[in-house]
Amino acid sequence: MNGPEKSRGTAVLILIENVFCVLSLVLLALLPVTEAVARIFFNTGINGSSQVMIHLLLWVGMLSGMAATRNEEHLAIALVQYFSGEGIKYRLRVFVNLLSAFVVTVIAWTAPAFIRIGLSGKLIGFIPDRLFALIIPLGYGVIACRFARRTGLSGRKRIFPILAIVLGTLVSFPSIAKFIWEFDLPLWAYDLSDLFYLGAVYLKVPAVIFLLLAALAGTPLFVIMGGLVLILLQAAGSQVDTVATDIYSALTNDNIIAIPLFTLVGFFLSESKAGIRLVETFRSLFSWLPGGMIIATVIICAFFTSFTGASGVTILALGGILFSILSEHVKYPEKFSIGLLTSVGSVGLLFPPSLPLILVGAMAQLNVFHIFLGGLIPGIILVVAVIIFGIIASVKVKIPVEPFNPKRALRSLKGSALEIILPFFLVVSYFTGFLSLVEIGGVAVIYIFITEVLVHRDITLSQVPQVFLKSVPIIGGVLAILALSQSLSFYIVDTNAPMILADWMLETVSSKFLFLLLLNLSLLVVGCLMDIFSAILIVLPLITPLGMAYGIDPVHLGIIFITNLEVGFLTPPVGLNLFLASYRFHKPFVDICRYVFPFLLIQLVVVLLVTYIPALSTFLTRFF
Repeated sequence: MNGPEKSRGTAVLILIENVFCVLSLVLLALLPVTEAVARIFFNTGINGSSQVMIHLLLWVGMLSGMAATRNEEHLAIALVQYFSGEGIKYRLRVFVNLLSAFVVTVIAWTAPAFIRIGLSGKLIGFIPDRLFALIIPLGYGVIACRFARRTGLSGRKRIFPILAIVLGTLVSFPSIAKFIWEFDLPLWAYDLSDLFYLGAVYLKVPAVIFLLLAALAGTPLFVIMGGLVLILLQAAGSQVDTVATDIYSALTNDNIIAIPLFTLVGFFLSESKAGIRLVETFRSLFSWLPGGMIIATVIICAFFTSFTGASGVTILALGGILFSILSEHVKYPEKFSIGLLTSVGSVGLLFPPSLPLILVGAMAQLNVFHIFLGGLIPGIILVVAVIIFGIIASVKVKIPVEPFNPKRALRSLKGSALEIILPFFLVVSYFTGFLSLVEIGGVAVIYIFITEVLVHRDITLSQVPQVFLKSVPIIGGVLAILALSQSLSFYIVDTNAPMILADWMLETVSSKFLFLLLLNLSLLVVGCLMDIFSAILIVLPLITPLGMAYGIDPVHLGIIFITNLEVGFLTPPVGLNLFLASYRFHKPFVDICRYVFPFLLIQLVVVLLVTYIPALSTFLTRFF
C-alpha cells in the first residue's frame, strides 16, 4: 500500500473509531434519561437497561483510551519536560513508546482467555457479553500498535517497535496457552509457563524499580500500573488473565458512568459562550460592591470547575476574558489578576457534581451523597476566604465600583438563566432522591445540549461531534487508569500491604495530629506531580487504610485528600496550574509563582482548617 492509500485507509479507520466513540457516548447519555422518564411517568423501567449502560461504558472506556493514545494525551508525570536537551527528550520519547507498546501488548493478550472462560455468553440486550468484551483485546491491541508507531523510528530502526510487540506476545505465553487449552495444558506448556513464573520472581524487584523510573520519564500512568500488576501477579504465581477480569469489572461499574457524562457537560459549557454570559451576569450583579468583580470571578470559576473536574480547563477557557475584565476594564494590577485566576481555577472541585468527588466516593466505597455533602462547607469556606482577600485588595488599591443597573442585570440574568439553573436543578434532584446520579448525568447532557445548541446556538449541530471528541482525552485518561488501578488495588489488598503500612505508621507515629500533618505534606507533593484523577486512583487506596487506623472519618479523609491536591496544583516548582497559567497569560513561570503566592497561603490555611476540624466535612452528613 502506497503513502496516499495508507493515509486514506488510516483516516477511514479513525473516522469509524470516532463514530463509534460518539455514538457510545450519545447512547450512554440517552439511556438513563429514557430509564428515568419510564420510571417517573409510567411506573416502569426499561428491561436490561442497566446492563446495556455499563457495557456501553466499557466501550466508551476503551474507545476513548484508543483516542487518547492517538492524540498523545494519556495522563503522565512527564518530568522530561524539564530537560533542556532535545536529544535526550527524543530518546526518552522512543523509550517510553517502546515500553508502552510492550506492556500494552501483554495486557491485550490477557483478555482472550478471560472472554473464553470467564464470560458465559449471556445476552446484554440482544448482544452476547463476549461480543461486548471483544473491545478489550481489540482496544489494547490498537493502543499497543499506536505506541509502536509513536516511536517515529525509520529505516532499519523500525524493527524495534515490531520487536516490542513480538516480545510482548512471547511474554504472554501463559495467557495464550490458557486461551488455547483452558485448564488442560499439555505438559510442555505447563513447564514453559512455570519458567515464565520463575523468571518473574527473579525480575520482580528490578522490574518494579525500572517501571517507577519509567514513570518519571513520562510513561503513561496506566502503562506503569499495568506493568506493575503484571510482574507482581506473575511473580506471585497468579494467573495474569485476572488483569482482564479486573478491567472488565472496573469498566462495567455503574458507579462511574457519571464520569464521562459530567465531563461532556463541562466541555459543552467550555466550548460555548456560556462563560461570557455568566461573566456579564455576575459582573452586573456584583460590580457595585467593593470587590464585586472578585466575587463574580470566584463564583464563575467554581461553577465551571465543578462540572469539568479539571481546573486547567477553567483557566484555559475563562482566563482570557476574565483577565481582560479584571486588568484592563476594572484596572486591577496585572499580577493580582493573574494570581487570582490561576488560584481560583480549582475552587470548584469541592462542589457537586465534581468528578473528583465522585471518584473519591467510588474508590473509597463511600456514599457519593455523603461525599457531596462533605465538600460543601469546606468549599464555601475556600470561596469566601478568596473573596474576602479580594475585597480587601480592592479597597486597598481603591478599585472603583460601578453603579447598579437593574435593567442591565435583568437582561444579563435572562441571558444566562439556563446555565445558572443547571447546578441547582442537579443538586436538588440528587439530594431529594428524585434522580440517581447516573440519571442526573444523562439529564445534564441533554439539558446542556438543548441550551447551547438549540437555544443559544453557540455550537452548531455540525460542531457537536467535535465537542464530544474534545472530551474524550480526559475520559480516556481517567478510565484507562481506573481500569488497571482496580487490578493493582486488589493485588495490594491481597498482600495485606495497607494493613502492614498502617501498623507500622501506628508504631512510628502515635499522634493522630502528626499523622495528619505528614499526610498534608505528602499530598502536596502528590498534587505537584500528578493530576487529580491519577492521584485519586493511585494514592487514595493506600491512604484509606491509614485513615481508618487513626480513626479518621472516611468522608473527612476524602475531603482532606481533595483540598490538599487543590493546593498542590499551585505549589512550586511543578504545580500544574502554574504551567497552564504561564502558557495562558504569556508570563514567565517564576513570575506566575510570585503572583500566586498570597492565594497559595490562603488555600494552605483552609487546608489546615479542613484537616484539623473534622466537623467541617462531617457535620452535614449527620443529617442524612
